[in-house]
Amino acid sequence: MTQASRPLRADAARNRARVLRVAYETFAAEGAGVPIDEIARRAGVGAGTVYRHFPTKDSLLRAIVADRMRQVIERARAEAEADPGEGLYAFLFLMAEQGVSDLGFTDALAGTGFDLAAALPDAEREFMGVVADILAQAQRAGAVRSDLRAADVKTLVVGLQAMRRFRGDDGLMRRMYDVVRAGLAAPGSSPAGTGSNDEE
Repeated sequence: MTQASRPLRADAARNRARVLRVAYETFAAEGAGVPIDEIARRAGVGAGTVYRHFPTKDSLLRAIVADRMRQVIERARAEAEADPGEGLYAFLFLMAEQGVSDLGFTDALAGTGFDLAAALPDAEREFMGVVADILAQAQRAGAVRSDLRAADVKTLVVGLQAMRRFRGDDGLMRRMYDVVRAGLAAPGSSPAGTGSNDEE
């Protein structure tokens, strides 16, 4: 058995799990710019412990973002299966809300300080594949316009996240979600609003 394949000792496994948890919470709250030494301090371990498990900050970010990507993909698939017509909208607005709750993942999607496509090409491809599937289901259901592409959806996600992160009070975001729905709706369809001022 090689050193690389040898299972971690119990204390080492606990340290790794603690570092990942603290790093996830820190990057979610403050973005990906937090130094790795600060992650170690908050986790209550030495910087050397972090570097043994994650030799670079990018390797730590990759581990966190890969896990978040898996969660997002699972959630997106579930939304689309529950309602193909509404799945794309549910996905868009769920992702937008992460603009304030998960800054690290938001930074990764936007390519801010972390090149997602270069660091995790398989995860990026799977993510875009799921976006394409959700979009296709919504288009077949007649819920969104037929000329929309998966890359357009990702651009919308990044833009909505930025708006939610920096300017988005709840009232403004409800209005913007209605605007997005109206802009994406297939001709002749009647997109439902989010309830902000539909009857005013």
